[in-house]
Amino acid sequence: MSRRDRPPVCALALACLLIAAVGLQVVRDRAYAQGASDDRLLYVSSGRVIEKLALSYDAVLADAYWIRALQHYGHEHLKPEGSKSYDLLYPLLDLTTTLDPHFIIAYRFGAPFLAEPKPDGAGRPDLAIALLKKGIGATPDKWDYYHDIGFVYYWHLHDYERAAEWFKRGGDRPGAPWWLKTYAAVMLVRGGDRHASRFMWQQMAQSESAWLREASGRRLMQLDALDQIDALQRASESFTARAGQIASSWEQLIAAGVVRGVPLDPDGAPYLLDAVSGDVGLGRDSTLRPLPTEPAAAPELARAATPPTP
Repeated sequence: MSRRDRPPVCALALACLLIAAVGLQVVRDRAYAQGASDDRLLYVSSGRVIEKLALSYDAVLADAYWIRALQHYGHEHLKPEGSKSYDLLYPLLDLTTTLDPHFIIAYRFGAPFLAEPKPDGAGRPDLAIALLKKGIGATPDKWDYYHDIGFVYYWHLHDYERAAEWFKRGGDRPGAPWWLKTYAAVMLVRGGDRHASRFMWQQMAQSESAWLREASGRRLMQLDALDQIDALQRASESFTARAGQIASSWEQLIAAGVVRGVPLDPDGAPYLLDAVSGDVGLGRDSTLRPLPTEPAAAPELARAATPPTP
């Protein structure tokens, strides 16, 4: 065999490494599926250290850490409600964006996972804001990050003035959509108003991201459910005032002509009418549970989310 016919040493080495990596991943995934591995033993926690170790493979490692962040979130999300823990989510996202400071998906998809209240998310809007600010540090004119920070302040922290400030700053970025400054005005005038929420989610429902469109669709159905619950509650209270007794069932309200049939939420599940209090709410099996509610998130999280710097 001539020298030309022999594969280069570096190619052989790379092939061996790939085979070893695939084998290790198979073993790793089997252990992961059985819950036998301890994620805390699998990661370098220092961004500076990982940058030095990455050499010229920053993008490859960033992809790997992003995949692990998704796996971690998915694995915890499937656990029973009382045992979920997303404490590795921010470190994984931080490492991902340290290796690749322009990893847009890691910022924009990672932040909602962090901000979403427990048990479906980490319940850490402060860390979501910190991650997005890191993105702004890498790409100062990326208006999407300003929008996302404003949204965290609005939806999760209910700090409407700060939300308006970030929406306005985002609207001042080159190429920002016209409606971003409209958000700022809406926040200052109607912060916390259900109509303001609907306007914002309708805009997000037009996103190019299928995940954001799906999330927006669910939020809009929840807002519809809140409107319907208010209307049904008024009907129940009106019956109580006329009949002198609390409505104990939908059948009673149907017989009285208050409603035409058992009312269903926007996803098709029957609403619940409490026989003792007459209160209306989502059924126990509704996919729209839990509904978004006021007041604001924990005060310590609101304080931790520091104001924007000029």
